[in-house]
Amino acid sequence: MPSSSKQPDLRPAVKNEAAFAEVIQLIAAARERTFQAVNTALIELYWKVGEHISRKIAAAEWGDGVVPRLAAYIARTEPGMRGFTTSNLFRMKKFYETYRDEPISAPLAHQLPWSHNLIILGQSKRPEQREFYLRMAVQERWTKRELERQFSTALFERVVLSPAKVAPLVHQTHPGAETIFKDSYTVEFLGLPQHHSETDLHRGLLNRMKEFLLELGRDFCFVGSEFPVQVGTRDFGLDLLFFHRGLNCLVAFELKVTRFEPEHLGKLNFYLEALDRDVRKEHERPSIGVLLCASKNDEVVEYALSRTLSPALIAEYQTQLPDKKLLQAKLHEFYEQNVPEDLKQPVSAKRTRRTPKKTK
Repeated sequence: MPSSSKQPDLRPAVKNEAAFAEVIQLIAAARERTFQAVNTALIELYWKVGEHISRKIAAAEWGDGVVPRLAAYIARTEPGMRGFTTSNLFRMKKFYETYRDEPISAPLAHQLPWSHNLIILGQSKRPEQREFYLRMAVQERWTKRELERQFSTALFERVVLSPAKVAPLVHQTHPGAETIFKDSYTVEFLGLPQHHSETDLHRGLLNRMKEFLLELGRDFCFVGSEFPVQVGTRDFGLDLLFFHRGLNCLVAFELKVTRFEPEHLGKLNFYLEALDRDVRKEHERPSIGVLLCASKNDEVVEYALSRTLSPALIAEYQTQLPDKKLLQAKLHEFYEQNVPEDLKQPVSAKRTRRTPKKTK
């Protein structure tokens, strides 16, 4: 009889790997703190340099022509110090002058990398738009690429012009939830053709779930696709199920590649009831349902949601980037009609204009 070989005990190795993983987490956390500390110090430096230049020019001690000479002086005396070109020095001046009278936005700007600040400064048209993107970038921890995408999708314009349409029960069970959801979700990253099926949409979202989660928001966690729901002797499959950490509840997504019809709410309400009875844990809040449709009529949505007894909302998905110029024009019209005259101009525009000083 051949001798049986003894299997090696893998438990110590597994235990060690778990301890090793903890060390990796400590290293990653230290790197994050170091990066944040360096970024904070750098932004503070740029703020102070911008303030110094701004005050010198405002006091007529310097003209704009001094700034290029300052850049050349820094390059000559500190050759290893990068980032102090003429254009960047003027950006520091603008950075300081933009936020010095904005007590809410200034602290947010100091939490973001310089590259993020340049994007927001360069593409925002209004103080409230700057504050919106600053707050969202800090909250969602957007990368530079994702921040640029949010500008390209005209997120601010869409949120202001078309706030999320939610059922009355959402306000009662989840106060503030309407600020988490959107009236429309842009999924241009799916590359869907104009005529596509529900299967195409479903499969595309699963294949690009990382991008879809970024579009939804950082606190959304994916639970499952075709999530099984059993009621009586029948089996059903919920299109997409998520969990939202901030709201502490399950979020069910039902997909429709057609326009919204009132009868669509019936199936979603059924799923929400099943989730709350059979899936939701005791410490979790009632589930929320989202009908994601190809299009919708806002008046039909309002009528359909006004009497529903479920915490639901109707949103549409867009397979292409919106017409940003059109949305900006509509936003301008919105402000003209809804914002008082004394609030239409940013604070910086209300200051007494100074006569440009000559270069010294």
